[in-house]
Amino acid sequence: MMEYQKKYITPYKNADGSDTYLYSPFDEQSVDLNFKWMKDHGIDGVHMQRFLSTISSESGKRHINKVLENALKAAKKYGRAIGVMHDLSGSSSARVASLEADWNELVRTFRLNNNIENPTYLWHNRKPMMSIWGAGFSGHSREYTTEDVNQLVDKLKGPENKVSIMVGVPYRWRTLTNDAENNPALHDLIRKADVIMPWAVGRYSSPSSYDPSYVAQDVIWANNNNVDYVPLVFPGFTWGNLKRDPTKFNQIPRLKGEFLWKQVAQAKARGAKSLYVAMFDEVDESTAIFKVKRENELPVVEGNEGSKFVGLEEGLESDYYLWLTGKAGEMLRGKIPFSTTMPIREN
Repeated sequence: MMEYQKKYITPYKNADGSDTYLYSPFDEQSVDLNFKWMKDHGIDGVHMQRFLSTISSESGKRHINKVLENALKAAKKYGRAIGVMHDLSGSSSARVASLEADWNELVRTFRLNNNIENPTYLWHNRKPMMSIWGAGFSGHSREYTTEDVNQLVDKLKGPENKVSIMVGVPYRWRTLTNDAENNPALHDLIRKADVIMPWAVGRYSSPSSYDPSYVAQDVIWANNNNVDYVPLVFPGFTWGNLKRDPTKFNQIPRLKGEFLWKQVAQAKARGAKSLYVAMFDEVDESTAIFKVKRENELPVVEGNEGSKFVGLEEGLESDYYLWLTGKAGEMLRGKIPFSTTMPIREN
């Protein structure tokens, strides 16, 4: 928190009794700083999550629009790519249907299709790109269907096909098993999209349990069906606080970057041309790559049995995963040699 100008006090205390603070993305400077970190470490940009459940209220929509405004300004300032990702989590069929109107409103309000106003907004296949996350998952209490998303994509593209779409789908989308519903309509939906991004977080838990051959087969399917494929990689995972289960702290260890690098290297070796890194600032599930405290610096949690903070491994700089993600980008683009061995950071 030392680099943020505007800070908000929290109920937590450091071990020495001093106060702890958080930032808010509602503040322009906070978002500006995050994008500066991206530029400093060679990270291309971000997809801005936009939960339909949040924008269903006026207050939620005002907040997330301000955050997006801050991000668009910072992306332009630092030359970072930016795109809007609508997240369907917690949505109903009616909310999914409302996404088209929200997208059209964003295009008008923020001039997303204006290359002068937003020169770094993501375009793909010569069209502004937006993402829809959450199609085709099984085992979830989702009150919308794959057909709802199919109809939405048809409306968004329309007869003039003015938008490019990335769709976020289950990890086992190709085989329609495990986390994917057994519904061939999901493949029909994917063929309508421009890009596919399967959700891999939590689908394997160690370097040895990661099966790169699955990515290779995904790439073949995508190429055969004229869809661009973006595999997801993530640094680690923790669900202890969210599930109130102490056995789930550090359930997928980061291993000082070894877990992340294994995914990056194997994905590139199997034909990946781009990567989605989950996530820049997701602290709830401990997938964040931005600057956070180390294990020996964490605040003390009192009065909330079973809860605790999880920090970076001791001995790492707070920006270590930003640096490692930047190196992954360099290797993906061929700026540094391909290697399955993780690079060593020199002081």
